[in-house]
Amino acid sequence: MTTKDTAPSVSPGDASPAPARRSYAGWIAFLALIAFFALFALSSRRHLDPRVGNPDVEGRPRPVEFLFGFDHWIYFLEIGTVLALITLVAVFVIGWKRNPGSPVMLMFLCTTLIVWQDPIMNWAPFAVYNPELLHWPESWPLVSLSPTVEPFVVFGYVMFYFGPYFPAVAILRRLQARKGPTAFVSRRPLVSLGLLTLVIGFLFDAALEISLVHTGMYIYSQVIPFGSLFAGTTFQFPLIWESFAVCFVMVPAAILCYRDDTGKSVAEKLAARARFFPAKPVLGTFVVMFAIINVSYFAYGAWFAVIKASGAATAVACPWPYPEAKVYDPQGYYEKEGARGPFSVGIWSTWMSGQPDGRPDVEPPPPGEGTCANENTDG
Repeated sequence: MTTKDTAPSVSPGDASPAPARRSYAGWIAFLALIAFFALFALSSRRHLDPRVGNPDVEGRPRPVEFLFGFDHWIYFLEIGTVLALITLVAVFVIGWKRNPGSPVMLMFLCTTLIVWQDPIMNWAPFAVYNPELLHWPESWPLVSLSPTVEPFVVFGYVMFYFGPYFPAVAILRRLQARKGPTAFVSRRPLVSLGLLTLVIGFLFDAALEISLVHTGMYIYSQVIPFGSLFAGTTFQFPLIWESFAVCFVMVPAAILCYRDDTGKSVAEKLAARARFFPAKPVLGTFVVMFAIINVSYFAYGAWFAVIKASGAATAVACPWPYPEAKVYDPQGYYEKEGARGPFSVGIWSTWMSGQPDGRPDVEPPPPGEGTCANENTDG
């Protein structure tokens, strides 16, 4: 059924230019950015709460050398994050003004807002951030789930989770144009886009994360030895487990934004079918995207929560690179390998980690024995 909108007839002499519609998106985004920076400036810190900090260490000694022997990557990463956030806000404002309600801009927003889950997604895969990073107070309820700190730098997630969509869809469009309408990429565009995003996302994540771990920005304190790179060292990285799991978010983000020959994206069609806010289709599309991306991110966390509860992540990152913080050792593997405490179990170290009775009692090896014993002479 179609509807026809008719406008009252107006004589030429009565016609007057319609007032321009003013868009406040730019000002709202700008003020939100200022408010965010103000909040962060008032609450952020570099020192550690007693729950996390090691009282036996002064300063920030580092028992391991970071990428290229440079010890100040943290400040470059923080400055880069601020510049990236300013750029991202500008891109969003310009993109929204040019194409209000664009599914790409909505996904831009969704993959930024899922950062609320980040403390959970640090807890699940043993992702331990450098305490030297500016971070939110460790006493905040949700923030406290992170093994050490919840840093400011994670607010650039949109570049990470949504970035692979752009090369993937560009390759897909080129293949469709070259192969024609009977080719698999044209008959199964969503499957093709998903596979392209999976490959690009896997490679992108591996290159990015391996580099960031080597800068000392964070570590994976425990990994499954099989399928991991540099297992048993400070820079260990769960290649198969992490670089595959991040695609749980990347692939849906890409598929939801795919437009078919009708010009409608998958997310817009789902919103219309579900009749979410039919009078406000942009809001309905956003709700669909936000729900699916959050569920996808939860799937990522569940993947690692199962690994955590199974006890299969037995390789520990030695030496522990952040002596000013207690060693995050909720399952006792660091102590088994001869690491010196004090140890921290963090939040959710009981039934959530498959340990109803909490951290098990561990009998450490004799002094000087164990793969982490050599770190006891540092810091």
